Amino acid sequence: MFENIDLSAILEEKTRELVKGLLNFIEQLSSNLREARTENQRLRDENNRLKGEQGKPEIKGDAETPKDHSSEKERKKPRKRQAKKKTATIVVDRKEVVRVDQAILPEDAIFKGYEENVVQDILLKTDNVCFLKEKYYSPSLGRTYLAELPSGYAGQFGPGVKALVLAFYHGGLMSEPKIIEFLENVGIHISKGTISNLLVKGHEEFHAEKEAVYEAGLASSTYQHIDDTSTRVNGQNQSCHVVCNPFYTAYFTKSGKDRLSVLDVLRQGRKRVYLLNAEALAYLEGMPFSEATRCTLEAWRSETVMEEETFLHELGRRIPILNKQHRSAVRSAAAVAAYHAERGVSIVQTLVCDDAPQFKWLTRGLALCWIHEGRHYKKLEPVAALHQTLLKDFLTRFWAYYDQLLVYRQRPTTVEAVRLEAEFDVLFGTPSGYAELDKRMTTTLAHKDSLLLALKFPELPLHNNPAELGARGRVRKRDVSFGPRTEDGRQAWDTFMTLAATTKKLNVSFYEYVRDRILKKHAIPPLSELIQNAARQLLPAQSFLLAHP
Repeated sequence: MFENIDLSAILEEKTRELVKGLLNFIEQLSSNLREARTENQRLRDENNRLKGEQGKPEIKGDAETPKDHSSEKERKKPRKRQAKKKTATIVVDRKEVVRVDQAILPEDAIFKGYEENVVQDILLKTDNVCFLKEKYYSPSLGRTYLAELPSGYAGQFGPGVKALVLAFYHGGLMSEPKIIEFLENVGIHISKGTISNLLVKGHEEFHAEKEAVYEAGLASSTYQHIDDTSTRVNGQNQSCHVVCNPFYTAYFTKSGKDRLSVLDVLRQGRKRVYLLNAEALAYLEGMPFSEATRCTLEAWRSETVMEEETFLHELGRRIPILNKQHRSAVRSAAAVAAYHAERGVSIVQTLVCDDAPQFKWLTRGLALCWIHEGRHYKKLEPVAALHQTLLKDFLTRFWAYYDQLLVYRQRPTTVEAVRLEAEFDVLFGTPSGYAELDKRMTTTLAHKDSLLLALKFPELPLHNNPAELGARGRVRKRDVSFGPRTEDGRQAWDTFMTLAATTKKLNVSFYEYVRDRILKKHAIPPLSELIQNAARQLLPAQSFLLAHP
């Protein structure tokens, strides 16, 4: 019925507008119907459960394929693949000459040298050691002298087992039972409790290096990617925050995901402080405060940094009638202002993220992810063929514009920046006639400054995929191992997932890194130094840093 409607063929303007309005009304009814069906099913299931019956079962798998809102096909351009010679990066451990059976050679056969054939293999065998520790006794001193074991051999298991357990669990995302099964197949006898202790106990050096990695990572670029995902600690819901850039990825499990929790992560866990200055009051301009509250806040304005206990006491004394939402806003504004006023520490200049409210205010610059923005359009489900065509054509122009931004980042010019800004206004400011699409375009237009921040600072990425991939790593780990049960376990998860992800970005073997640290050889330099070196070599001029010294 709606497949052959062509609005341009309707000559009378009033009729054309009427048909356009009816089509949009049908789209709205279809959307409402989808939502009503979902809600009705939820209510039926709840009603059945209240009666002691079962609701609709949640069947995972192919029974109900989720909607695909990915934009990979639209934005990815096919690249020419070049086959790499694998043997170029293979380390040869030994050479063995394979001889031709002399019995099959004719008398005139002439030796022409060797033809190389590299074969990769691995040996899985035990290396159990019985240490005979020398023991001396001094009768005059009444003291016994006993030889110490080599580094890494404390306890019943050596550095190979310890490093392998950590690499399998955090790098390979294996579960504890599977690690035990593997070790037993090789010939290692180990208990569940020992595996658990190897994973979470005695890792102070690794925890310290994780903190150094994060500090170096924050200082290595003027922007940081950020995202979060749900996680569980001892069966309780918490949030895992992921912060990263091209040189590192860091994980932090916190009880919440509000703005103050994110700020705690960016401030590296330093004690919370507050500053109710002009910047903090500017953040609060849009809040629906009473005139009396605004006057009180203005009178309280100060350049003095306060500790949390002092600030909360003053807030309760001065404005005791604030509701929970307004109180939270004042705390957030003052905490962010204090963060921006800190000296001698790394302050993140801009965040690359999605449009979640907890990421706003935190940094002076906010670069929104174009891929997230594109997903909102992919979620539209028009039923009229005309609207389907309009949406398809718009998405083609959307990703064509994204490609232009990618080119601009490689060769930025003032003229091109002005042209791209004007084209943005045309792309998202020209009504299509499809009401839901136009509504979404208006929202995108309101995000113009954050979506086009790369026109000012071309080093900024256009998407937040690195943080999303980091969050996906925690999701996969969560699917395999559910979640830690103790504070030591939570810290171990954050530390080793950080180190595993960072070594991968730095092209360092996670297993070799862990083994090196357990043996205390330190042949692999501190990861913080590798991050600093990589940042000096690879990052372009930091225009954002120059603009905000």
